[in-house]
Amino acid sequence: MKRILLDTEVLIWCDANDPRLGDESRRLIQHAIDVYVSAASAWEIVIKQALGKLQTTRQPMDAVVEAGFRPLPVSFEHASEVFNLAPHHRDPFDRLIIASARVEGLTIITSDARFRAYDVPLVDARH
Repeated sequence: MKRILLDTEVLIWCDANDPRLGDESRRLIQHAIDVYVSAASAWEIVIKQALGKLQTTRQPMDAVVEAGFRPLPVSFEHASEVFNLAPHHRDPFDRLIIASARVEGLTIITSDARFRAYDVPLVDARH
């Protein structure tokens, strides 16, 4: 896999060296040409931190930079692609991640089974 996009939970697992991230996914991340993290993930993390629903040791950008991942800004094209998604998944952050992957031709690493309902290449993060 050459170009991948990490779901928010996968970014958190990578940063925390969480054992829920499977060995196959770790290898894919290590050997990918480009590993992207959407600005939508950063937004989701800081909102959940502010609401007290998530505790992390640092800010998303610090984790992205240290890991050598590439930030993926949210574009108008990404936002517009959300319109084309069926309402299988109601989480706005996840819908934007799915739309971004479709526009950019990226494979998503996620543990969220609801992503399977969309026409986007996926890797199960737990494997």
